Amino acid sequence: MAVIKTNSEDVRLLARLMRAEAEGEGEQGMLMVGNVGVNRILGDCLDFRDIRDMNRMVFQSPGGFEATQKGYFYQRARDRDIRLAQRIIDGERVWPASNALWFFRPAGDCPGTWYNQQNTGRFKAHCFFAPTAEDCPTVY
Repeated sequence: MAVIKTNSEDVRLLARLMRAEAEGEGEQGMLMVGNVGVNRILGDCLDFRDIRDMNRMVFQSPGGFEATQKGYFYQRARDRDIRLAQRIIDGERVWPASNALWFFRPAGDCPGTWYNQQNTGRFKAHCFFAPTAEDCPTVY
C-alpha cells in the first residue's frame, strides 16, 4: 500500500530523480534517493512544511535536488527505474536513508551533523542525515 498519494506521472518523476541522482550508486543508492524524496513529502517539518506532492518535492528551490538542473534528469524513465520508484512509494525503506531528509557527497568523511541533523550513515559516496523523531515524527 502506498505511503504517499501518487499517480503514474509522479512515479515516473520519482524514477527519473532516483536515476539522475544515484544511478552510479546502483539500485540500492537509487532506492535511498527515493527514501529521501518520499520522506520530504511525508515530513511536514523543517524545510519541507509545504512539500505535499511529488512535483513540489522534486523541484523544490532552494533546498532541492541538483539533478533537476541537468539534462540527464529530463530523459524518459526506464521500466526498471519505475519499478524501483514504486517500491519506495509502497513503503520500502533502505538504511541509512530510511528516515533521512538530506544526503550529499562530501569530499572526505561524513560530518556528524548537517543542517542540524544527525548523520545516519554512508553508502558509497553519499552521506545521509535524518531529523530527530521529535522534530519530524512522520518520517518515523
